[in-house]
Amino acid sequence: MNFAEGLRPGAVVAAVLLLTPMLVAAFAPGTVDDLGRKLPRIIRISAPALLCVPYALTSRAFGVFHWTWLVVYALLPVAVAFLLHQARNDDPKCRGTWRDYGVLLALGLAVDLRWLEPAWPQGLAALGKMLLLDAGIFGFLVVRGLHGVGFDLRLTRKDLARGGGEYLLYAVIAVPLGLWLGFLRFHAVLPSPLRAITAFIFTFVFIAIPEELFFRGWLQNLLERRMGRTVALIATAILFGLAHWNKRTLHFNWRYVLMAAIAGIFYGRAWRAQRRVGASALTHSLVDTTWSLWLR
Repeated sequence: MNFAEGLRPGAVVAAVLLLTPMLVAAFAPGTVDDLGRKLPRIIRISAPALLCVPYALTSRAFGVFHWTWLVVYALLPVAVAFLLHQARNDDPKCRGTWRDYGVLLALGLAVDLRWLEPAWPQGLAALGKMLLLDAGIFGFLVVRGLHGVGFDLRLTRKDLARGGGEYLLYAVIAVPLGLWLGFLRFHAVLPSPLRAITAFIFTFVFIAIPEELFFRGWLQNLLERRMGRTVALIATAILFGLAHWNKRTLHFNWRYVLMAAIAGIFYGRAWRAQRRVGASALTHSLVDTTWSLWLR
């Protein structure tokens, strides 16, 4: 599918609907806190069912609508909200329960193993990932009330300094190691400035923010309360690396896993410095953009 084909009205409206919750949570975090306090319990649990609407709009626009998928996308976000509501009641100090980790496991596997991608038109599976991200945002931030996530993308000077600093530290290690392993190769042609800027923005919004919110804001955040800062940092980095086991290959890509796990250390350091997803997303975006444009 080319870009023009993807701009059907239904798909455009769906994309706007899916991006809106993420942007509201990231740029108006006080709104999220208000919703968590003011919404009645039944609304907090049932409202995520509306996330099936973007699926319905997109699938009908491309003629791939199925009632089964509509039911899945209506019930899955509600199940996430219900489990996290129970976790909030059982664990008000947010030390992490089996429900928290069960939700993270389900969301992570659904994305990594592409369980739900057949529901979407070819080339628009990213909308399905955004839908799951919205379910997690509503579940963990509004329903669960998980504190210390740091999902605030109003970047500060400290975010820029920390995110950029961790990127440089990682580059000192990763570039020589990646070249030695044969994982990295310098490109023969330098990209144009416009292409570099576009690639960075796309990576920041659609890759870095979702992954950093999941791995650092939610997973590392919860693990810290059980394991401590250092063990949680290492454990999350290892899991982040393993999540890349099948990237760009049908087999276990150990080089990718190793490089991603090392990167996860620096992403985690950027996040935990001030508990800010914006800082780690900046590091993540700089790494991925450099790799894709100059070193892949």
